[in-house]
Amino acid sequence: MLSLLGRSQRFCDGLSRRNFLQLGAFGAGVTLADVLRVQAATKRTTQLSTATAPKSAIMIYLPGGPSHMDMYDMKPDAAAEFRGEFKPIYTNVAGVQMSEYMPMQAKMFDKMSVIRSVIATDEHSDSTVMTGFSEQVNKTGSHPSFGSVVSKLSNGSADIPPFVSLRGMSIGTEPGFLGVAHRPFTSEGQGTQNLRMAQGVTTNRLDDRKDLLSKFDTVRRDIDQTGSMKAMDVFAQRAFDMIASGEVRKALDLKNEDPRTRDRYKGVEQFLTARRLVEAGVGCVTLSFGSWDTHSDNFKTLKGQLPLLDRGIANLIQDLHDRGMQDDVVTVSWGEFGRTPKINNSNAGRDHWSPVMSAMIAGGGLKMGQTIGSSSARGEYAKDRPYKVPHVLSTLYKAMGIDPSMTFPNGSGRPMYVLDDRDLVTELL
Repeated sequence: MLSLLGRSQRFCDGLSRRNFLQLGAFGAGVTLADVLRVQAATKRTTQLSTATAPKSAIMIYLPGGPSHMDMYDMKPDAAAEFRGEFKPIYTNVAGVQMSEYMPMQAKMFDKMSVIRSVIATDEHSDSTVMTGFSEQVNKTGSHPSFGSVVSKLSNGSADIPPFVSLRGMSIGTEPGFLGVAHRPFTSEGQGTQNLRMAQGVTTNRLDDRKDLLSKFDTVRRDIDQTGSMKAMDVFAQRAFDMIASGEVRKALDLKNEDPRTRDRYKGVEQFLTARRLVEAGVGCVTLSFGSWDTHSDNFKTLKGQLPLLDRGIANLIQDLHDRGMQDDVVTVSWGEFGRTPKINNSNAGRDHWSPVMSAMIAGGGLKMGQTIGSSSARGEYAKDRPYKVPHVLSTLYKAMGIDPSMTFPNGSGRPMYVLDDRDLVTELL
């Protein structure tokens, strides 16, 4: 058994966000088959949307809770203890300002929109922004992540995974009652190697291994009443197809990209990888960037992180436009909550603040070049057009061609809505 551990991330609550993935070693270049076989625990009959989901999504998670006051919702007229050190700059859309540390996005704001009135949950977890339900609720509710829903409804190529996480596994990426077959493929550690045939293994030998694998556990398969073995066979087939085609491996290998493009993404390579994956046909890609839990040294930290985030987002959005993909890929960037409008005196930081935060949206055929909603004069609460996180997710589902009011059966067979709060952010439509 091979254990691949993701990056460990600690926030102020002391909880480790260490992700893990255990791989069974079948050997000879079919390791990914084992990953997918282990993931496929059950095959459920599911009520599907009649609409297809031909589009893709890139979900950028900013773990720890980024400060809305120092990014997209500047308050230059507020008192110093609220407005902070940063100055606003104008964007290329009349009347819209953002942080001076995000100049690249400012120059292309007509290709973006920002919701400044998102109401969050006071919880250090990506669960809410990825599933629409808090981690506390999901301990028993087991609601699926956005990417897992995309995976469930995917009609894409067998050799392209529908859901890829560049950030490993977390509660927010789990498939919940959709079943472990819809966990994301993760590319951490040996992920790329798992997509490559072992040295000396030819296509014919790979076919022999596929045939051999199909003959394993025949007795268990005959008596299996849950469909688990059949589901494992489906995913083993997908694994072989992925290995044989090599499309995902090519997408993950940035050496295949123009050196000038790699230079533009230096230090923010995840954004380039995400773009290459959706180009290859992946339905949903999630990534995380930085650590935004700035109880202390808020401004010092952001001076280092914001320019990098700015470059990653701006290059990604521009590349999608240059490739004519701006309507086919919807991108969202947000964290789990905002930060306190008032700076704490002891550490020059900002603390947790769930009453309001900002979310950046781009593409997907949605209306760009606007700010939606507003917070109060000191950034303390949603003053105009308040939206909850599920409302944003509902709109993203709509942009993907997925009906947010559809249901899936949970573990006991009860039909469950994808989201409980399904109102849309109408300004984006």
